[in-house]
Amino acid sequence: MSWGTELWDQFDNLEKHTQWGIDILEKYIKFVKERTEIELSYAKQLRNLAKKYQPKKNSKEEEEYRYTACKAFLSTLNEMNDYAGQHEVISENMTSNITVELARYVQELKQERKSYFHDGRKAQQHIEICWKQLESSKRRFERDCKEADRAQQYFEKMDADINVTKADVEKARQQAQMRHQMAEDSKADYSSTLQKFNHEQHEYYHTHIPNIFQKIQEMEERRIVRIGESMKTYAEVDRQVIPIIGKCLDEIVKAAESIDQKNDSQLVIEAYKSGFEPPGDIEFEDYTQPMKRTVSDNSLSNSRGEGKPELKFGGKSKGKLWPFIKKNKPPPPPPASASPSAVPNGPQSPKQQKEPLSHRFNEFMTSKPKIHCFRSLKRGGATPEDFSNLPPEQRRKKLQQKVDELNKEIQKEMDQRDAITKMKDVYLKNPQMGDPASLDHKLTEVSQNIEKLRLEAQKFEAWLAEVEGRLPARSEQARRQSGMFDAQNPATVNSCAQDRESPDGSYTEEQSQEGEGKVLATDFDDEFDEEEPLPAIGTCKALYTFEGQNEGTISVVEGETLYVIEEDKGDGWTRIRRNEDEEGYVPTSYVEVYLDKNAKGAKTYI
Repeated sequence: MSWGTELWDQFDNLEKHTQWGIDILEKYIKFVKERTEIELSYAKQLRNLAKKYQPKKNSKEEEEYRYTACKAFLSTLNEMNDYAGQHEVISENMTSNITVELARYVQELKQERKSYFHDGRKAQQHIEICWKQLESSKRRFERDCKEADRAQQYFEKMDADINVTKADVEKARQQAQMRHQMAEDSKADYSSTLQKFNHEQHEYYHTHIPNIFQKIQEMEERRIVRIGESMKTYAEVDRQVIPIIGKCLDEIVKAAESIDQKNDSQLVIEAYKSGFEPPGDIEFEDYTQPMKRTVSDNSLSNSRGEGKPELKFGGKSKGKLWPFIKKNKPPPPPPASASPSAVPNGPQSPKQQKEPLSHRFNEFMTSKPKIHCFRSLKRGGATPEDFSNLPPEQRRKKLQQKVDELNKEIQKEMDQRDAITKMKDVYLKNPQMGDPASLDHKLTEVSQNIEKLRLEAQKFEAWLAEVEGRLPARSEQARRQSGMFDAQNPATVNSCAQDRESPDGSYTEEQSQEGEGKVLATDFDDEFDEEEPLPAIGTCKALYTFEGQNEGTISVVEGETLYVIEEDKGDGWTRIRRNEDEEGYVPTSYVEVYLDKNAKGAKTYI
């Protein structure tokens, strides 16, 4: 059905209806625009939420993310960032594909509608002018006819009157003829005008208006189609990101499934394992004997008398009962004579008062002050350089971490030295670029820093080797030098560790009648299974000669070909092997690496 034939007389209503259609389109544009703002706000809130719960750098939270549950949570936060990104994509696509396009279309639609209704109003004005002309011609024809009738009647009256002269009659006759002629002319004009109006009216209602209304109908139908297409685009924009959002959710599920409670439990062991062994059995103390008893090595009140100036805790030593030792208890005095009470394994005299065993055990089980002592060593004053305030296992980890940090600093300084050396070579070849002598001071400073860092690393490696049992325990003098923390904070150390023994000899205890503190040394013989040699993943060619002077490095000669067993992990070192017995690390910049086809990449060159 056509609006031109069915709605030929509804010009005003069509004008209102088309304006309503534009209003609907603008309302939909506003709706989509507000949806995009919601998506952006939601994405921003999601990103802020993920950022809020991200672990802070160089904080305790960062260490907690070693656990698989925390790693899964971190993966969830990262996926939430991607999830938020998809909502930003929705906002961007809706803005570009719907809001902007429809806004431009609305402007075009308004111009087109204005043009059509302008043509309709022109047609209306034209037909109204034609109607006015017809009415004017009709009234003139009517007036002329009436004038002609009056003139005819006047002529007939004059002609019948015998008193009127012939001249007057002739004048009246001429007047009547003139009026009749004017009436005929008006009639002809009215007839012509009427025909013209009928033609214009026919054109108006059967040609002009139908064409204009048909164009308006097509315009309105295009608007309806366009809003439908926009609604489809609205849904399609959402549908396009569903696979990616699904992947984000799948990754969250995958991260959740990767949580390994056994691994987390093992990490707890590694984080808090002290390295000490549980105390041995407590021997029976017979109070029925009247003689003085001498406590065995496994007694709670184990005294350190003659012949026992120092305890060793190697392997599963029965003498390692330091958690049970009562604080500030001096050792018993040596016997004055060879009386039965002084027999080494004889019973103790009943005159000496002894606390019940249950009191000692309860004291150990509720020994919270000892934990506070560990904390006070960490918080109060300066931490010992060799981390001797920590249990063996924790000390080993701290020393290993320190060694790794020093090695990284050494590598940075070496890279800086290499860069300065190369710059100096460039200056030597091209003096106009700079003075080579100006770099000597910087080069010397960097070399001194490298030497200091190497000495520092060797010191920590020695402590690490001692803890791991690769070297014998330190001498008394060396231990005292590295334990200056004890002298600086005597109150803290004596109150917390004087009755404590640790495998690395860092815990001191009063050993003599005068109360002099002697250091307890313990050798740990940790057994490590030999690792199987790593398989070769490629070969490499030495570009420069490198003299491996540090532990773990290997010397190479320029042009030499070796096997690669471990790629550069980002620290600037590549692990290579010359033969079954010779392997180590070399700077990645000194070699050209050729990996096997099944390795990660065909060739890397740095």
